[in-house]
Amino acid sequence: MTTADIAVRRTVGACAVLVVGALTLTACGGSANAKDKDGDAKGGTSSVKTSTAKIVISAKDGSTSASINATGVKVNDGRLTEVKMTVAGSGQAVEGALSADGSTWKPKEQLERGTKYQISATAKDANGKTAAANSIFTTVSSANSFIGTYTPDNGTTVGVGMPVSFTFDKTISDTKAVQSHITVTSSSGQQVVGHWFGAQRLDFRPEEYWKAGSKVTMKIDLDGVEGANGVFGVQKKTVTFTIGRSQVSTVDVDTQTMTVVRDGQTLKTVPISSGSPEHTTYNGQMVISEKFTQTRMNSRTVGLGGEYDIPDVPHAMRLTQSGTFIHGNYWYDRGNPPFGRTGTSHGCVGLADAQGAQGDTPAKWFYDNSLIGDVVIVKNSPDKTVSPDNGLNGWNLSWSEWTAGSSS
Repeated sequence: MTTADIAVRRTVGACAVLVVGALTLTACGGSANAKDKDGDAKGGTSSVKTSTAKIVISAKDGSTSASINATGVKVNDGRLTEVKMTVAGSGQAVEGALSADGSTWKPKEQLERGTKYQISATAKDANGKTAAANSIFTTVSSANSFIGTYTPDNGTTVGVGMPVSFTFDKTISDTKAVQSHITVTSSSGQQVVGHWFGAQRLDFRPEEYWKAGSKVTMKIDLDGVEGANGVFGVQKKTVTFTIGRSQVSTVDVDTQTMTVVRDGQTLKTVPISSGSPEHTTYNGQMVISEKFTQTRMNSRTVGLGGEYDIPDVPHAMRLTQSGTFIHGNYWYDRGNPPFGRTGTSHGCVGLADAQGAQGDTPAKWFYDNSLIGDVVIVKNSPDKTVSPDNGLNGWNLSWSEWTAGSSS
């Protein structure tokens, strides 16, 4: 998952030292004071001093903050013949891949954080003379590194409202350094800008919704980037996703209806039940962030005491982190007027449905026709506009407000 900036520069800077230092260990297999042909005592990158092949292991011997992404082996003036990497102590092998020309070797998988490894490598020069190198090192620890959990995932197709959203597991003090090492671009040519919600969340979006059918590429180049004092990124990855058709649905609390518009054409208008006068529904632009065919909803999880506990809420789609969903409601008709007459929920938007998520219902139709990233707009509710950081709802900030929160 990532690349190196500061840690890599340290590593690259250390490579020249490694040519001298790490390979002194190799000499220890014979004589630690082996001399070159002129008789001078030197540490070298080769156990055979007449070989012109020079092996460089990117992780310096004895280092304690090696990259989990960029660690590898390369050779100059020669060809690698064998590279063995193991977890130090256990001897567990780490699989790797040698380049076709034999000049480089890399682990096949990202290394674990805070783990001690050993690499032993041999190479031959054009004359068949052998060189060898060793390094024992420890990768950067969890305490001294940060990772960003992000959405959307690679290869997904999402709605036009889907932002790129990172949540970091550590507080970021150098937001400029971190933001500058994440780039988000669209095939549509739309300008994409990042916005910080506090010190642990960074979202990216264009000024208007993404263009339908466009391709978005996110390049994460955080490996070795110092996000806070002594805390470095460990991610290097390119993620691409596709924007699907444009679907924006508008819930009108006054009329208790929802109108679904796709690519500029109205698909359907269906009755809904919004929040009751005591538990109103937020206004504003909200993005579907999760979908569940069925899920449990318990009022205690949103601070409402024991008012409800429904184990099988059908066709539920999350709109806010605080608990607002648009979902099926099979219990509505029990003593309530038909859908479209009044709001009776605890803030969610309800659609007519059947228990067990079965049957041809408005809720099932909307669920089947919705993508993660689709937009649901609520208007004419007596409640306030949803907070832009409550879910993936940064569209409720103007472009000037959005760009003011950028560290670029």
